[in-house]
Amino acid sequence: METFLMQFGGDQSLISILYFVLLIVFFFFYPRLLVTQIMWKLEKTAKDMEDMSASTKRFITKTITSKPTKELKESVNRFFEFFVITPVALDPYGIVRKFDHVIQNEKERFSYFAGQVAPKLDKEKRANLEMGLAGGIALHELSKIIRHYVELVRKTKSYQIAMILQMQMPLIERIAKSLYVGSKALARGEPVGDGLGPLVVADMMGKKTAREIEEDIIAASVKVEGRNVFLVKAKGPGGRIGRPGKAIEKLAGNHKIVRIITIDAAAKLEGEKTGSVAEGVGVAMGGPGVDRSYIEDVIVKRNIPIDSIIVKMSPEEAIMPMRKAVKDAIPAVKESIKRSLARTKKGDNIIILGVGNTSGVGNSARAANDVRAWVDKHERKLQQMKKAKKRKKGLMDNLEMEEN
Repeated sequence: METFLMQFGGDQSLISILYFVLLIVFFFFYPRLLVTQIMWKLEKTAKDMEDMSASTKRFITKTITSKPTKELKESVNRFFEFFVITPVALDPYGIVRKFDHVIQNEKERFSYFAGQVAPKLDKEKRANLEMGLAGGIALHELSKIIRHYVELVRKTKSYQIAMILQMQMPLIERIAKSLYVGSKALARGEPVGDGLGPLVVADMMGKKTAREIEEDIIAASVKVEGRNVFLVKAKGPGGRIGRPGKAIEKLAGNHKIVRIITIDAAAKLEGEKTGSVAEGVGVAMGGPGVDRSYIEDVIVKRNIPIDSIIVKMSPEEAIMPMRKAVKDAIPAVKESIKRSLARTKKGDNIIILGVGNTSGVGNSARAANDVRAWVDKHERKLQQMKKAKKRKKGLMDNLEMEEN
């Protein structure tokens, strides 16, 4: 540029002034250009999430009836704005009971709404509807939060906020997509990754008849390795979680329990294999911690050892339809259970708790076999779709090569 300016009689001072002006323009306008570029991507992502939320609403509405009325659509739209305010934790005394009270109120509201808008659905399908609504509300809330920050960046032109949001967006998109797929799977009553614990327990129940011992929690007594084992899970095949903490309290109060084994899905670290099994101690259970607290109170009061068996999967895989790698972990989980039982004596009373959402998972070994067949069929469908995408991509690449 210097040579170019010198040809037209420019001197060094003019060049310095020009560079100074360009530097000022760069400092003033470059951040705005970056914000504009980032905003284009953020706006697209926010729109995609809002579309997914709207699609979930339509799907849930169609689940209730194939010909939804205007009043039904308005009711679903209203319920998607449902929220829960957590209790005050300034004074931690009694916080568990406060959380329990709020959670039960939330569950009652979901049950009431499902019964109001879908009175003709049976109990299992209504439970699936409640789970689908919960997932849809989470997705709707996420889309609103993203829209809030996009509009905030638009109004303030804040480069810093835009960059923070852009850096977090890949993780947010993963969560949004899993909620989108998971909400529909739960509304349809399909098994999800989080149902691994109940699936193992159902498989061990065989033909035993289970009875409901607590709200939405069933138990069956079987003999395993010479031990008296109480198999506990949420009642299926509708989507439920139940109150396992209260169920463990009752069983421990009525029987001399010498060991408790909990089985649950757990978030894997990136690089770990989906379906890998790990053993440990403590209550393997997610959520707000209410039921976990109840179980911990029981084991401390009665000095009961507790083992945990986890099957690793990503948070997204936990709420999406169950994958074959997760289902194939059942034999490894049973081997872990045998190792845990080996630390007890024959004739001892043991509790095995399958923690998780029992969507699509019934209450017998036959129901567990049905889940296995469904997962295998679903996996084949996913692999066929994957191959079809690869073939399409290969064809496009070939066309581009021919054109060039």
